[in-house]
Amino acid sequence: MALKRMDNIGIVVDDLEGAIDFFRELGLELEGRATIEGEWAGRVTGLGDQRVEIAMMRMPDGHGRLELSRFLAPPVVADHRNAPVNALGYLRVMFAVDDIDETLERLRSRGAELVGEVVDYKNIYRLCYIRGPEGLLIGLAQELG
Repeated sequence: MALKRMDNIGIVVDDLEGAIDFFRELGLELEGRATIEGEWAGRVTGLGDQRVEIAMMRMPDGHGRLELSRFLAPPVVADHRNAPVNALGYLRVMFAVDDIDETLERLRSRGAELVGEVVDYKNIYRLCYIRGPEGLLIGLAQELG
C-alpha cells in the first residue's frame, strides 16, 4: 500500500482566533471549525476525556492543511514554543511565498518577528524564519528566477 499524501500538520495554540487571523493573513483559508470531544477522540489521542476546539486551515492550492487546536480539557501540559531551531522534535512549517518582503510586512502587523535575517541561498531561494502567533516557528521561502 502506497502513501497517498500528507493530510495536515497539527498545531496547538492558546489563542485560536489570533492564530486563525495570522494564518489567514499569510494566505490560508479557513475550511471549517468544530469542537471535538467524546470517547472516540480520547481513544485516538490517548488523553481520555478531552474537549478541543479546532480550526482547519487550507492551503490556497488545496493541497495540505493546518489543524489549529485549542485544548479546553485536559489542560495543556508542555510548552515548546520558545525552543530554539536546534531543539529535538518537530521544528517548523515552511511556506512558499511569492514575495517574502511583502509577506513579512503583512505578518509583522499580526505580531510576527524575524528570527535571524532574510538570506539568499545560492540565488535559488530567499529564506527566513519568523516567530508567528504565540511564538510558533514558521519558515518562509521565495523561489528566485
